Amino acid sequence: MTVVESTVEARLDRGLEALGIPVDAEARRRLLALVGLLHKWNRAYNLTAIRTPEEMVTRHLLDSAAVLPFVKGPTLLDVGSGPGLPGLVLAILKPTLAVTLLDSNGKKVRFQRQAVMELGLTNVTPVQSRVEAFAPATGGYPQVISRAFSSLGDFVALTSSLVAPEGEWLAMKGPAVDDELAGLPEDIAVVARHDLAVPFETGSRQLVVLRHREPIKACT
Repeated sequence: MTVVESTVEARLDRGLEALGIPVDAEARRRLLALVGLLHKWNRAYNLTAIRTPEEMVTRHLLDSAAVLPFVKGPTLLDVGSGPGLPGLVLAILKPTLAVTLLDSNGKKVRFQRQAVMELGLTNVTPVQSRVEAFAPATGGYPQVISRAFSSLGDFVALTSSLVAPEGEWLAMKGPAVDDELAGLPEDIAVVARHDLAVPFETGSRQLVVLRHREPIKACT
């Protein structure tokens, strides 16, 4: 084992422990393999601005894993998934979760498909499509998540047909989210804001949970 591999494994183990997320040997193997695959492809295809495996553990794997307690299932749509984040990580950590990864970028979706194949994931479906052209599952998804797709207003507007009537949007955001809240449609409510303590990450991260407001019933 190289020094880099040892450092990557230690950071992953310590980070998951800090998040309170237990993993079995197979999930741990898949997460480490995902880092290796992402690092390998990134040198040729520029999938992410994060270059080192150590930082990939922090800013991709642990950042994605931090939202696991708020993912209900049984299905999840990851919009603007890029190289498959957070969807791939969530699918590894929660094998009963059926994850659809949606992105319009061909090289990123090719990476998603390669990762699904090499990691042996049977609960992940990569889809190359623009959000506007994507046909949702019957009734929509109970949760639609986005990590770095767009502003809150655009996220909601572009995916309104993909969320089930009683479903939720899960928006992973940084400190600028307060400025975006003003752009939400009036029929969308913020039902929760969770601070995400991502191990080894100094920046502020939070998860904003949105739902449709219940229509006001007329008085009789």
